[in-house]
Amino acid sequence: MKTLVIYKSKYGSTKQYATWIGEELGCEVKDAKKVKIEDLEGYETIIYGGGLYAEVISGVNFITKNFDRLCTKKIVVFSTGITPIEYRDYYDKLVIEKNFKPYMLEKIKVYNFLGKMILDELSLPHKTAIKALKKLMSSKGNPTEMEKLLIDLCDANGDFTDKKSITNLINYVKNNS
Repeated sequence: MKTLVIYKSKYGSTKQYATWIGEELGCEVKDAKKVKIEDLEGYETIIYGGGLYAEVISGVNFITKNFDRLCTKKIVVFSTGITPIEYRDYYDKLVIEKNFKPYMLEKIKVYNFLGKMILDELSLPHKTAIKALKKLMSSKGNPTEMEKLLIDLCDANGDFTDKKSITNLINYVKNNS
């Protein structure tokens, strides 16, 4: 089974997971900037990873726009973000709805991993967006549980990556070859 891990990473979490996955599967790992659709012809399994920004997986349109060319392959997509595990069911549903058409999910297996958010490392646009989000959510008179979570996440600061969390993805790829 020839496998390729492709990633798009802004702050390093996705690259870290891609590296771990590549090590565990003994396969190539490439930055999405260096991959063209034609490069994927010789691979049986494509694993794509991107960070989550407002429930959108960064760069996943590389997979979705080329789905017709990739649908004969095993496709795995993973995202990295800072939403706590206890909220993942709700949040994962939003991520899947925003990123994939229903028919794609018959061929694409999706995983989500905790990433990192180091406030001092964020770009100015991301810092500004986080401040605006926190201000907007905090101004609500009676915030929902998800809005309270968003307020709390605006202050998250740390590296929450965990190599053990890739176990299910690794097992899926190995057992479905």
